[in-house]
Amino acid sequence: MFRAIDKWLLPYLLRKRTRFPDGGHLVISVCDHFEPFHHTDKAGALERVAAWDRGFRQLAGEFRDSDGQPPRHTFFYPVEQYDPDVVEGIAKICRKTGSEVEVHLHHEDDDAGSLGALIEQGKRDLREHGLLCEDGRFAFIHGNWALDNSHPEGKHCGVSGELEALRRAGCFADLTMPSAPSPTQTRTINSIYYATSTPEPKSHDRGEPAGATTRGHRDDPQKLLMVQGPLAPNWGWRKFGILPRVENGDLTGANPPTENRLQVWQRIAARLDERQDVVFVKLHTHGAIERNSEMLLGRAMREFHQLLASSGIRYHYASAREMVNIIHAIEDGSTAAPGELRDYLFQKNPA
Repeated sequence: MFRAIDKWLLPYLLRKRTRFPDGGHLVISVCDHFEPFHHTDKAGALERVAAWDRGFRQLAGEFRDSDGQPPRHTFFYPVEQYDPDVVEGIAKICRKTGSEVEVHLHHEDDDAGSLGALIEQGKRDLREHGLLCEDGRFAFIHGNWALDNSHPEGKHCGVSGELEALRRAGCFADLTMPSAPSPTQTRTINSIYYATSTPEPKSHDRGEPAGATTRGHRDDPQKLLMVQGPLAPNWGWRKFGILPRVENGDLTGANPPTENRLQVWQRIAARLDERQDVVFVKLHTHGAIERNSEMLLGRAMREFHQLLASSGIRYHYASAREMVNIIHAIEDGSTAAPGELRDYLFQKNPA
């Protein structure tokens, strides 16, 4: 439970204390490491996608956020596992519910050239189904958490300088972190920031907070926007009634969203100095696995949506792309409500 705590506990203790602002906005994005072939064959993968088609379509029809928008889901699909029938099934879910697909990749022993080729092929495959932004740009989650060759044993990547390779391939943001309890966890936590690509591994360990002074970084191929989810001890959920468990934004069958977790997210989640009233809650899950999908499509998730609706909070469901658009609008000085900024820069593929 406390693996990698040496990397993030001190930054957590030294953080600036915050609370959810009165009248604030909560922007919620569920980023799914959606791996339908996990421990199954194509028939099993198709059944998992069919379960999501049935379940999420029903869920999206039941609930609305403060803007009248249904829940969003972002399927980060592992492009090295491309199958046209499986991806087309996910694309149909997106067309029916307003959800979106972004790029997920597991790879090893690559260099910048081979990584670029993998990404380009993955983009072509997904765009065959009308997915990604209309100009082919994408958000990214690294398989096995090992972004920028950050595993201490050199596993699951191989590309130091991966941030620049991703930027040149069209990546507009990385949403991998937090990774705790993985040893790939960064020292920067609960933040939205720009990391500068370097020849050394784990160049995203630190960076420059996003804000009014970082607008020019969007066009710098050496810099990549990092959007992190929450990471903190959760004193309201203890092991043996004594030790706090780690809150890392992971939604699982064993750890569904609850009122206690929502309170932690409201307190520690990332925000920009220019708009302290907007709190960005980036959650993650492995939603194709049955023990998780049953929760995500069932009673526990319905109860969470009902909790949001009754909370009095102004909350906004957002895809990963929409969340990044809202961040960029705030960088540019927008004071508009987050729900008006979903398509600020990066446009959804009209297909």
